[in-house]
Amino acid sequence: MPLRWRSCPRPAGGPATPAATPPGTVVCAIGDIHGRSDLLEQIHAGLALDARLRPASRRVLVYLGDYFSRGVDARAVIERVLAWRPPGWEIVTLKGNHEDLILRFLEGELRTGLHWLDYGGVDALAHYGIPMADPEARDEATGAELRHRLLGALPAAHRDFLRHLPASHREGGYFFAHGGVLPGVPLEAQSERDLVWIRKRFLHSEADHGAVVVHGHCISPEPEVRPNRIGIDTGAYRSGVLTCLVLDGAERAFLQT
Repeated sequence: MPLRWRSCPRPAGGPATPAATPPGTVVCAIGDIHGRSDLLEQIHAGLALDARLRPASRRVLVYLGDYFSRGVDARAVIERVLAWRPPGWEIVTLKGNHEDLILRFLEGELRTGLHWLDYGGVDALAHYGIPMADPEARDEATGAELRHRLLGALPAAHRDFLRHLPASHREGGYFFAHGGVLPGVPLEAQSERDLVWIRKRFLHSEADHGAVVVHGHCISPEPEVRPNRIGIDTGAYRSGVLTCLVLDGAERAFLQT
């Protein structure tokens, strides 16, 4: 299917002065990919075309995390993210909760690894050439064996990628995090756990967080646009719709597969 450009309306009740990117800066944010390297390839092509048509003195691409688990090929997603470095772009790769689970598993938290298996980890292991003989096995011995095999199967570049993912990024009036923020806490004082994992307290809050928070983590059929946040996890792994938010000054638009 061809890529679609869609307008991003500004909801009622927002600030009198709308959020904006720094002068001359176009910021693009891609929601949860979850192994859909095919959809990411399409978004990259659309962004490359947009860059040729849209003038900007600075371009930033922010990935909101959850590259792994589920989908067609998580390994191919990481390879594509690492390889796509067109001239003139700054690339920011944020940590998602699935990356947090994998890191904790690799560091020896076997229970965390067994929990991850129930949320797409079995698929991700297969993408790295580690099929499970019994996909239902959840005992400690199985966890130890899988951790050992995953440590051996992950290319060094993929291990480095996992270990150097920031939890947040800010551009002008926008703040980017996989999960969101804890209401009432200054953005600079947010904990990594909340930035990566928070759900209900953030989603239900109408507070002014000090910036419009752009996030993934919580699937919705359409992007969620609120005065204080924009959610762009449209469940790409099962819906086939990967969403990219394009911010240019005070303008907003969506690029979707």
